[in-house]
Amino acid sequence: MISCSQHDPGQDHNSSGTSDSNQISNNKKDTGSLISIIAAGDVMPGTNYPSAYSLPPDDGINLFDSVKYITGTADVNFCNLEGTLLDSGGKPKKCNTPDNCVSFRIPEHYAGYLKDAGFDLVSTANNHSNDMGAEGKLSTINTLKKYDIEFAGYSDHPVTIFEKNGIIFGFTAFAPNNGTQNLNDIPNAVKVISDLRKKCKILIVSFHGGAEGYSAQRVSYGKEIYLGENRGNVIEFAHSAIDAGADIVIGHGPHVPRALELYKGKLIAYSLGNFCTYGKFSLSGPQGVAPLLKVFLNNKGNFVKGKIYSFKQINRGVPVPDNELSAVKLFKSLTEKDFPETPLIIKENGDVELSD
Repeated sequence: MISCSQHDPGQDHNSSGTSDSNQISNNKKDTGSLISIIAAGDVMPGTNYPSAYSLPPDDGINLFDSVKYITGTADVNFCNLEGTLLDSGGKPKKCNTPDNCVSFRIPEHYAGYLKDAGFDLVSTANNHSNDMGAEGKLSTINTLKKYDIEFAGYSDHPVTIFEKNGIIFGFTAFAPNNGTQNLNDIPNAVKVISDLRKKCKILIVSFHGGAEGYSAQRVSYGKEIYLGENRGNVIEFAHSAIDAGADIVIGHGPHVPRALELYKGKLIAYSLGNFCTYGKFSLSGPQGVAPLLKVFLNNKGNFVKGKIYSFKQINRGVPVPDNELSAVKLFKSLTEKDFPETPLIIKENGDVELSD
């Protein structure tokens, strides 16, 4: 396992006595060697289950063509892998709500499309990561390793540590679903994150949580229930993750964008919505908005600046640039409503800056 002996967690993170204003001041002073992260939300580029009807034209080879000029340009490029990588077979999951139950079986070579688009880190903690049973999970793990894509989020694969451009990164992910690290067990999440903090320079935490759909754009200050399932208290989770050592917290799951928040100098994206979800997802209204978020951190992991790139999904789920900048408008509106005191300014062109 890679370790990061030069890192002193006590120097990089707030204690209870350090104010947010001090962290923000440090961000503005330390803009030398910035560390960049690109993050997308849910990615399910096509499923061959129950039939090939839900695969994109030309076997998906051109699916990411319109986004490649951005994806892959950061030190780390992340998305949530919504499904399993398996060519055939597997045991489709059973759900407590059969009418809302779907299983995603993504052909294994589609991992190559992700890699070619620049994605090098994925979360495997979501409600579709065990769609095809043990066979699907094993195939997903082996396929991601084959294409050199880092991953974490399964209960038995909770973390990953990797080096990019001379920086040691740690990553861990959580969801309220069987076979994943439990989003609702915050004491365990704190332990996992605290332990990982000691072994890396920059620590990325992801969660799949919150209610879903058009009515779920606002962040709730409490537990969110959807289809009878506890989808977590996402504010409590995100704040606890940062208190435990996370440098950035990236949310997904609601299938719509949600607000951004700066907490103790660290950025939280409560949901990045859908990004490339072909054939099986509702893409109406904000569910078709497909943002990319690029974030720059200083060498202490504090937020310095960011950029929201607006894409939308057309046809049955192909991401293309959105000249109306719908993602920027949504993030700006929701952030101002849900976290009016957060020291972030989202400009009309998508730039995200710290207020004076």
